[in-house]
Amino acid sequence: MFQAELIIVDEERIFKEIEEKNPASVSLNGPDGILPQVQDTAMRITRKFGIPAYVLADTTWGTCDLNTNGAKVLGSEIQFNIGHTINTESLEKNLVLIDAFDDVEFDSVAGKCAKMLQGKSISLVTDSQHLHQVGRVEKILTDNGIDVKIGKGKGQLNDGQVFGCEFYPASELKKEVDAYVFLGQSNFHAAGIALSTNLPTYVLDPYFNEVREVTEFARKLKKKATLAIYRAAEAKTFGVIVGLKEGQLSKVFALKMKKELEAEGKEVQLFALTDITNDRLRNLKGIDAFIQVACPRISTDNQFDKPVLSTPQASALLKILRKENIDGYLEIPHWL
Repeated sequence: MFQAELIIVDEERIFKEIEEKNPASVSLNGPDGILPQVQDTAMRITRKFGIPAYVLADTTWGTCDLNTNGAKVLGSEIQFNIGHTINTESLEKNLVLIDAFDDVEFDSVAGKCAKMLQGKSISLVTDSQHLHQVGRVEKILTDNGIDVKIGKGKGQLNDGQVFGCEFYPASELKKEVDAYVFLGQSNFHAAGIALSTNLPTYVLDPYFNEVREVTEFARKLKKKATLAIYRAAEAKTFGVIVGLKEGQLSKVFALKMKKELEAEGKEVQLFALTDITNDRLRNLKGIDAFIQVACPRISTDNQFDKPVLSTPQASALLKILRKENIDGYLEIPHWL
């Protein structure tokens, strides 16, 4: 194991894979926040084994976006994706998922949380980097009079783990708890929990040693998302966008959405993009609103000139067009 800036990368596993498979070259990537550690690991691979180690420096948002296509273009015989811990050994041949843990201390901020939420029942949730600290924080909170529950994992998710678009361990407890407590710094993950459960959600941020509630932040995201749906309901022409990243290729839903919109009298064009940004969409003419089936957080977390709806927003749009109620359209455990 190697430690730098509190991020611990399982280099022992990486070196073992290289020794066993003897590749001519490898590639590595990880979330933006740990790219410096990924760079360091790549340099140590080259020094130790004398082979090229490419750092794929494009964004990687999760296991839906591992950039295995980049590794194939480079001819890398092994791709190491660092920092996306899931309840699966591997997703495809030559792709190896490597753990990276953030070893920052939670004791102080957990103590603050215990005072703030004393007597409450909470669900403890986190992302990949802090999974190993759930037990420690659970004990601190329990010892201080908080009833702590940890939801069971499902699919790729471990117990207590959430993705930015998938919340099964949180959702299964929403009738049993008063609030959610997210371990880490990520408002991104915590806001998703708040939106999908409609319950108060707190971030235990060990770096700033603060407990912050993201419920209001999530409410603003929902308001923006709902306004986009009603704006899109006025549109005559739609662009339906398929994502070209390996885990975002929802062609079946895209074609279903095209058919259903056309049944409501809308004109629909199909597009495909690797990165769905406002700048790219500005190049497309004659489209009043877009639906993208790649990643739901693209729509909720970014600014666009025109409505760009995610899968749950698109389902709500069809309900509006059919004069149906859309209450709770984001209160689902998986936004795909």
